[in-house]
Amino acid sequence: CLLGRWCLSCSISSGGVHSHQRSRRSWVWNQFFVLEEFQGDEPLYVGKLHSDTDKGDGQVRYVLSGEGAMSIFSIDENTGDIHATKRLDREQQAYYTLRAQARDRRTNQLVEPESQFIIKVQDINDNEPKFLEGPYTARVAERSPIGTSVVTVLATDADDPTYGNSARLIYSILQGQPYFSVEPKTGVVRTALPDMDREVRDRYLLVVQAKDMIGQMGGLSGTTSITVMLTDVNDNPPRFPRKSYQFRVSESVLVSAVVAKIKALDLDVGPNAELDYRIRDGDGAGTFSIITDQNTQEGLITVHKTLDFETKSSYMLRVEVSNRYVDARFLSAGPFSDTATVRLLVENVNEPPMFSAPVSQMVISEDAAVGTDVGSVSAHDPDSTNSPIRYSVDRESDVECYFNIDSHSGVITTARPLDRETVALHNISLLATESLDQSQVGKAVVLISVTDVNDNAPSFAVEYETFVCENTKPGQIIQTLSAVDRDEPEDGHHFLFSLTAEAAGNLNFTLRDNKDNTASVLTQHGGFLKRDQLVHFLPVVISDGSSPSLSSTNMLSIIVCTCDVTGNRRSCSHGTSPLLAVSLSTAATAGVLTCVLTLLGVVIVTVAVRHRKREPLTMDDERGIRENIVHYDDEGGGEEDTEAFDMLTLRHLNKTKPTHQDQDQNPQRLYSRTLEYRADKDRVFQEFIRDRLQDADLDLKAPPYDSLQTYAFEGSGSAAESLSSLNSKNSLESEQNYDFLRAWGPRFRKLADLYGNHEGGGGDTSPSDSPCDRCVKTTGTGVWLK
Repeated sequence: CLLGRWCLSCSISSGGVHSHQRSRRSWVWNQFFVLEEFQGDEPLYVGKLHSDTDKGDGQVRYVLSGEGAMSIFSIDENTGDIHATKRLDREQQAYYTLRAQARDRRTNQLVEPESQFIIKVQDINDNEPKFLEGPYTARVAERSPIGTSVVTVLATDADDPTYGNSARLIYSILQGQPYFSVEPKTGVVRTALPDMDREVRDRYLLVVQAKDMIGQMGGLSGTTSITVMLTDVNDNPPRFPRKSYQFRVSESVLVSAVVAKIKALDLDVGPNAELDYRIRDGDGAGTFSIITDQNTQEGLITVHKTLDFETKSSYMLRVEVSNRYVDARFLSAGPFSDTATVRLLVENVNEPPMFSAPVSQMVISEDAAVGTDVGSVSAHDPDSTNSPIRYSVDRESDVECYFNIDSHSGVITTARPLDRETVALHNISLLATESLDQSQVGKAVVLISVTDVNDNAPSFAVEYETFVCENTKPGQIIQTLSAVDRDEPEDGHHFLFSLTAEAAGNLNFTLRDNKDNTASVLTQHGGFLKRDQLVHFLPVVISDGSSPSLSSTNMLSIIVCTCDVTGNRRSCSHGTSPLLAVSLSTAATAGVLTCVLTLLGVVIVTVAVRHRKREPLTMDDERGIRENIVHYDDEGGGEEDTEAFDMLTLRHLNKTKPTHQDQDQNPQRLYSRTLEYRADKDRVFQEFIRDRLQDADLDLKAPPYDSLQTYAFEGSGSAAESLSSLNSKNSLESEQNYDFLRAWGPRFRKLADLYGNHEGGGGDTSPSDSPCDRCVKTTGTGVWLK
């Protein structure tokens, strides 16, 4: 359909003369309509373009441009006729916008302004309804009332909803009646029957149709499926499949063990089928209990007490089951519970002996004599045979065999001495075995506590390293002592500290008991000097204060050190550590005090060696030596024998030798002079021993174990001169007259007799004493260091 108009404007002048003015021509185009899905053999005529300037002489040329121009739509440039050359689909494109021009064929100038128009594709009913969200799945509770909404379905139609009825839909249900219905206009699916039972049928398949053209004849339709599942409600009570049950239970079953299982049936599912079991009554209500297995909803009957066939052989229970969650809407149908009877038969088994108490506690003193009664246990055969019982100790629990048990009476006795400080609590296992069936063994535990007695003396809590400064002041605390005691008195330890009677008059140090299990060591004066005495010894007596009281004497070594003004020690001994100085000073002091006794021992050994038959060393003698001592059985190598001992270390400090005139002096006076001379030379001993020990400690080639070294230190204070043959010029000079020893008094009479009866008393001076760790022995013939 083409609508066109043109307008010619002109004006006529006076006098009838026509004067041509500017003219305006225009064309206005409305929309064209073309039917979609045209299937003819020829192009479809759409419409015609025409300009008022077109006189039909072919001077006007029509041009078409825009959407689909020349591809979908064509125009006859002479006549302006428009045709559709292709099949159109409104669902793909509903309209096309084009522009039309009318041009002068000769000049190609526009004879009309360009005009825009629309070609609209007219709809036909060529699309069926479609359910884009199908198929559907829906749920609705069982026993829902009629009209309960289940699901809403929705179909769409691609046709034009504004033109005709091509897109107007009507819904209907093709499958699922009479259980469900659908609203024709909204597509809401609803229940159509009451009391639908999930336990009878829990799933329905519905088919819903949507038809366009308002359901009229010739309309198109589409369908979808709906799976409707009924959800459960608690409309079924639990029921036992049987009214009575019977089970057998062994009397040896453990407490809390499951002995029987029963299960009630409930047609519901999920939480609606969760059950609770309980024992309502019966003679086994106190012996058994029942719980619910949450996974299987079974009732588990468990033993609450130990069973004994000889006491009771059967039990009867009345068990009730009920739903955990109840829907009040269905209570009118009846109670949601059920009951059943359970009978439990106890089976007899051969049980092991049973102790009267599985765990017993006993007490015994640690000073109890072997064979003392600790206590007793008893066991019996729980079976009707009442077999005799024999008792024994499980030695795996008493490996060291501290206790025995009487096999018949069960009396426990001590088998060896006890020591609370070693084992304070004994955990032993006792066995009770049936005499008639030794495979039946009962077991019990006995805890035996060992009580304490005061059998350990207290001692220093630690190994103290005490020092005193040379510039210390009187009354200064140089050490606080504490003690330990392995005993444990009930009211705690109460240590008492004191000095020995010999040390009570010590002018250097004193001891003060602090009354709090500690004691303080104080100086008596100031101005200690290392050169006077390097180490002081203070014997401390510690008593435990018990009844009876035990005490011990502990030696406290106090080293004299050089300190700074703040009391911090700088040095305690030249070239040695404090601990080493203590050991050296102790050994040197002991050597000086025992010099005379050692000399007597050397003489006795010398005489014994000279007069016994020399025998070669055997392998047994060699195996008896436990130290790294090199010895050999030969006569010596003279001056060439320098491998075993360094001859350069030999020293002879006898600067002045007593004369025969001195021997004629008063023996008591001579003895006093000898002691004074030895005291003056004490420092020489200390320095010599310290130097030799330091050389041995710093020797990198020395073996990493203890060895024996002999230093031929002659000493310098013996009134009897040297007994060694090292300084003897010849063998005749070594034979000396020792008759002057008789004038020294009874203490030297034995020595005088020995040397008076044997010639050459100083012939063999080899030491016979075995050396000990860090021990210094001084004699008139030498010093041995270990």
